[in-house]
Amino acid sequence: MKKCSKSHHHALAELNITPLLDLAFVLLVIFIITTTPIVNDLEVDLPNAAKRAKEAKPKETYVTVGSDGKVFLNKEEIQIAQLQQKLVDLRLDDPDLNVVIRGSGKAKYQNVVAVMDAIQQANVGKINLATEPMAEAPIK
Repeated sequence: MKKCSKSHHHALAELNITPLLDLAFVLLVIFIITTTPIVNDLEVDLPNAAKRAKEAKPKETYVTVGSDGKVFLNKEEIQIAQLQQKLVDLRLDDPDLNVVIRGSGKAKYQNVVAVMDAIQQANVGKINLATEPMAEAPIK
């Protein structure tokens, strides 16, 4: 049975670092190219901009549908028949009216659809549905 020669063991003991150096130089070149130099060579008197007040957040109107079928417009209980007219009045005051529908998970779908229909008939352009983030379900 032939055993491994001494020169064979000697070759395994050496580590070839050439690929490692090539990788290091490539990364160095990438970092040099991607970093932008900071240039502050010239003194420039920049003009001042006029201060402007921030725009206020758009006011949202909430329509809540409870699990018992009751409808609320901004915490005020209202009948669906009156909801359309109230929304028309609000839209005339604010043409950029934003309505958020908050429906209970246990509410009948028919009640939520009736509210959406009243909002659509009132010509409200911005409608959002409020939801809660779903808890992560275990993967099966």
